[in-house]
Amino acid sequence: MIDPVQLTADLVRCPSVTPEEGGALALLERMLTEAGFACTRVDRNGTANLFARWGAKGHTRSFGFNGHTDVVPIGTRADWSRDPFGGELADGRLWGRGACDMKSGVAAFVAAAVDFVQATPPDGAIILAITGDEEGPAQDGTVALLDWMDAQGEAMSVCLVGEPTCPERMGEMMKIGRRGSMNATITARGRQGHSAYPHRAANPLPVLVRLLDRLARHELDQGTDHFDPSTLALTTVDVGNDATNVIPATARAGLNIRFNDLHSGASLSEWLCAQAAEVCAGTGVTLDVAVSVSGEAFLTPPGPLSDLVARAVQTECGITPKLSTSGGTSDARFVKNHCPVVEFGLVGQSMHQVDEFAEIEHIEQLKHVYSRVLQDYFGGC
Repeated sequence: MIDPVQLTADLVRCPSVTPEEGGALALLERMLTEAGFACTRVDRNGTANLFARWGAKGHTRSFGFNGHTDVVPIGTRADWSRDPFGGELADGRLWGRGACDMKSGVAAFVAAAVDFVQATPPDGAIILAITGDEEGPAQDGTVALLDWMDAQGEAMSVCLVGEPTCPERMGEMMKIGRRGSMNATITARGRQGHSAYPHRAANPLPVLVRLLDRLARHELDQGTDHFDPSTLALTTVDVGNDATNVIPATARAGLNIRFNDLHSGASLSEWLCAQAAEVCAGTGVTLDVAVSVSGEAFLTPPGPLSDLVARAVQTECGITPKLSTSGGTSDARFVKNHCPVVEFGLVGQSMHQVDEFAEIEHIEQLKHVYSRVLQDYFGGC
């Protein structure tokens, strides 16, 4: 029986700050190979990824887990009261960077998968897709794994992502979708001039400010059955003008939109451009909008997969999880193009914080939940 707490500690001791592999995937590859999994490193553009499969390739019944071993930087070392890569167990907690997000989740599903196939070999396949690029650009991580799987004829029937999903209490929430996320940079270009003679200049600032006020006051929607209302947040306004007697030629602003399934990145981009065109018309100022979409909104409708996971959580944690689409983005936004996907993991209160930790009891519960999911999935098919 693999101890998920010890495995989490071993993974925390691997300094795998994105994009460094830090020994975490090498450790998992050795363990999974010894347990009979067929392992392949799917590295791309310097990003380390691991694919592991137990069972026949191309099996029509395959359960997948997805997670990441890369972590965010620790910040200032002096702010930590414990070694961020020490994997220390104290006060009922396991401490260190990645203990919560999400080396504990990876350790729990690896432990559950290994123990399950050794005790009761299933009629089907178990696939583990583990990336080292979730906290970074996320262009050569899970995306690379899915590209490789498609080329190799590997497929997951369903997938469970082990990200932290519970706000305060273990078992209280699972994710059946995520909001989309996009960033926009708006550049206002006018004509520089002397502030004493504003009629000789084309000041970009009033035009930019009018647009930003219009965007900030606009109600994108009122939400849907499974999503909260979409939000637009202004994040920066930059002029870079230190001269009090000069009207600048250029000003820039940034914003972030978290959107539900009433919108797409394309539809919101068109809306932003249309708003900009209306505001700048006849002003002598141009407004250029550059958009980057990091993920589209998606939903796995409540059904067999969410029911399967919810039953396991209820059995092992004594609570029925809320089906939620809240929070930021995760690699589930890529997996949803491959197969139905949901997320369930630990309480996420300490993720990305100084003195990050995971409750030891919760790590053990998480392994039990994942084990129960596997038992019910293969036993019920």
